[in-house]
Amino acid sequence: MSYTIAAEIRTEIGKGSSRRLRHANKVPAVIYGAGKEPISIKFNHKDIINVQENADFYSSDLTIAIAGQDDVKVRVQAMQRHAFKPLIEHIDFKFA
Repeated sequence: MSYTIAAEIRTEIGKGSSRRLRHANKVPAVIYGAGKEPISIKFNHKDIINVQENADFYSSDLTIAIAGQDDVKVRVQAMQRHAFKPLIEHIDFKFA
């Protein structure tokens, strides 16, 4: 199954910025890989929370539609979740 997630470029980086994003129901994320510059992005929590429950979300290529740029093919590398709430704290993607 193919998933497409709409995202925006993150201009502010750091702990405080990430906390503000989470408070606004956004998920901070990063896309990285060999030979390419890392891209810091953010997307709506509601766009990812139900999709990530499927097992193939972690094993198949995903498409990140970054506003103002070309679509990027990625795979989930790591995901940090809240300790007891059903919230996603941060996602690391790797270029596919």
